[in-house]
Amino acid sequence: MRLKMSWVGVFAVCAAFALIAAGSRTASAQETKAAQVKVSKGGIMPETIKGYVIDSACTFTKHLKKPISPDCAIACAKAGSDLVIQTEAGMIYWPISGDTPATGQNDKLMAYAGKMVSVTGKVYSKAGSKAIVIDKVEAAGE
Repeated sequence: MRLKMSWVGVFAVCAAFALIAAGSRTASAQETKAAQVKVSKGGIMPETIKGYVIDSACTFTKHLKKPISPDCAIACAKAGSDLVIQTEAGMIYWPISGDTPATGQNDKLMAYAGKMVSVTGKVYSKAGSKAIVIDKVEAAGE
């Protein structure tokens, strides 16, 4: 069985697909612009997270749920590994600078390496990763 379609029909189908594609691109661009405006106007509210200050390499390569010891976390940080905050649920937050050019954040966390902390700051998410610009950090009970 062979289908016959006129040029008008082919044009109509192509036009419909073009409109659908254009509409989805416009929506994505609008969503992106809205997100950028929210960030640029300081619309992100500070959040507080609770977790362990742990060496980033150990949490990934050794699948640790909490640090082995403060001494271990400090030694890794002094060797150049970034410290991260890992919640009891396993979510990892990368401490980042709110300034450009960015600076490392280990100095803010070194006194808490290997310990449970409560951290307050602006949290950012991108492609499944989370980062936090630290405003306040303090020891928290386990």
